Amino acid sequence: QVQLRESGGGLVQAGGSLSLTCAASGDTFSNYAMGWFHQAPGKEREFVAAISRGGAFSYIVDPAKGRFTISRDNAKNTVTLQMNTLKPEDTGTYYCAADGVTRYAVRGTREDYAYWGQGTQVTVSS
Repeated sequence: QVQLRESGGGLVQAGGSLSLTCAASGDTFSNYAMGWFHQAPGKEREFVAAISRGGAFSYIVDPAKGRFTISRDNAKNTVTLQMNTLKPEDTGTYYCAADGVTRYAVRGTREDYAYWGQGTQVTVSS
């Protein structure tokens, strides 16, 4: 199994940027596709982005396209969500998660991810 820890959250003004990093330990990092999820206050946890095991394929949901990018460094066991042009609706807790089943693609539902970090808080002020 893999342990995940997010960092990089904080308070930022609308239009600003944050870079979230998820550090993995335990199992071989490249055995997992990685995803990021966002949980706004009082709402369900929703899929934001994912990247395949080797990093060749990634997916960003439409509301974040052009603003967010996902990348990974398998040598450093990290996955990063770069968030630019942040909006107040991006406020919430961001979780990284690991999917050890899919081999070449990425998946976008919570049930596909067996391992989760504790989350990092992002607050975007208007």
